[in-house]
Amino acid sequence: MLSLLLAASLAAAPAPRAASASGTIVHIPRLDALQGVTTFLDRAGQSAALLRPIVWYAELHPWLSLDPSQPETLAGLGIDPAGPVTVSLRGNGRISCTRLKDPKLFQQKAAGVLVSGSGKTEVKPATSGGVTTVSIPRESGGHAGYALKGQEACAFATTGGGFVDDGQGPVMVKEVSRLVGKAPKPDARLGQLPGSVYVMLPGRGMVVGMDGSATELRLEGTATQLPLPPFQTTGTSPYGTMKPEGMFFSRSRVAPEGVSQAVGSVRALVQQACPACPPAEVSSVARAVSERLTGNVLVVVDSVRSRPNLRTPEGRFFAPRQAVAAEVTEAAAMKAALAPVAKFPGAKALEDGYALDVKGGTLFVRLKGKQLVMGNDEAVVQSLLGAVPQTGAKLPHAVDFTVDPKRLASGLNQVSLMDVVSDQQLAGLFTVGLELGPLLARSERISGWLDSTGGAHRFSTLWTLPGAP
Repeated sequence: MLSLLLAASLAAAPAPRAASASGTIVHIPRLDALQGVTTFLDRAGQSAALLRPIVWYAELHPWLSLDPSQPETLAGLGIDPAGPVTVSLRGNGRISCTRLKDPKLFQQKAAGVLVSGSGKTEVKPATSGGVTTVSIPRESGGHAGYALKGQEACAFATTGGGFVDDGQGPVMVKEVSRLVGKAPKPDARLGQLPGSVYVMLPGRGMVVGMDGSATELRLEGTATQLPLPPFQTTGTSPYGTMKPEGMFFSRSRVAPEGVSQAVGSVRALVQQACPACPPAEVSSVARAVSERLTGNVLVVVDSVRSRPNLRTPEGRFFAPRQAVAAEVTEAAAMKAALAPVAKFPGAKALEDGYALDVKGGTLFVRLKGKQLVMGNDEAVVQSLLGAVPQTGAKLPHAVDFTVDPKRLASGLNQVSLMDVVSDQQLAGLFTVGLELGPLLARSERISGWLDSTGGAHRFSTLWTLPGAP
């Protein structure tokens, strides 16, 4: 029975014609099944030009203009509007494999496009072993061409600069010939994920399926190399009934073998914020704390401070007003584990913990009952301590999270052009703010979940826009 189920699953799984040594692979099982994604991107593109369908349509083929929303234009190129397309991005160029409705028409259209970009007067196909190939140098540099067999075609364009023969033409011809030479194998990973578009990052062990509607875009995927600890879904979370609030809200149940890894991440942040704190003692406290945690964790980022100084490490550390809560196994033992903090530079004893004065602000560590809370903002720490309910509840996933897109947009707006000039590491955040800030400000919600499965992580994200007017 198991073998029959596996065979059925593989039979239903998409089979991308993916090139070897690809950094990114995009597979669309049916070009005529993209309406949901394109409808969402069309609405989102009204606020973020980068997401407009016309922008990413241009990436579907190395030298043809494809528009899946217009089947007649695809048929006019000889391409099957109901067929698949697989785009492989490699270090030496790009390959796009499509199914053809009219191979002769495709060859005619391809000849016109390839000649116009090469400075030559004609294209001379070569045929060997039933595979027809074309490779022609481009005036802009590199080579362009295709391989065709039956109704399958794989087109390529190599990188190059200004009349330079990059030497990759024969390499790409060999690769595209291999791709059309035989039927691709079904990819079971894609068969396990819902989606009308799939993105694969082989080097990172990640596969993501994408689907959508007028108001929602859903991403669901698996990854084997996320820098995250293992999680567990069983058990009750003390934060299970809490209502998500703030810019970012996440609950998780870390597996016992992953607690030290999770605490290690916090330890590194503390050491960064307090370079004067003795590393050996900080590590010792971190080990003692990790041994006294159940694995239930809550992370809250309330907002980004107004006009933070992002040009210094301490300014970036204190820019987000945030706190982390963790359930402890026994309060007295945790209090003893935290005792060495009293001797750290800048430490002040509080009734329920410690305040650690560091450059740029103050770190707070508080213990209330079985809740250990640490944060960089006193108000957020106090609010979190008072918000944890007396009783918990089971969560459907090991991790869940919610993002308030409007608060996120406001936070991204705090990164200025002068910040980027002073620190190029902020350029990414500045670009995201420019490109996606207006869309985030008009979005309703971003939420998702994550589970650990057999050494990998499975995750899902839902981006929600307001209802259509």
